[in-house]
Amino acid sequence: MCAIITIIMLGLSIQNLIAHNWLTGATQLIIALGFLLLLINNIYRVKTERSGCDYKGCRVSNWFINLFKKDQ
Repeated sequence: MCAIITIIMLGLSIQNLIAHNWLTGATQLIIALGFLLLLINNIYRVKTERSGCDYKGCRVSNWFINLFKKDQ
């Protein structure tokens, strides 16, 4: 849903900027960028939660940690 709204708002923003409706186009562009940031944040949270750690912690990915894992 967030991706659909982002694409629609971005398209409307580009159309308004081409038609020289600067204030409307700029407002829609800001809204589209806000929804894009929400979408990126949601993708990041889902990716980290599926890997088994909290999205606030676990900044280093598991595949990177496994490269330097000690063999005993």
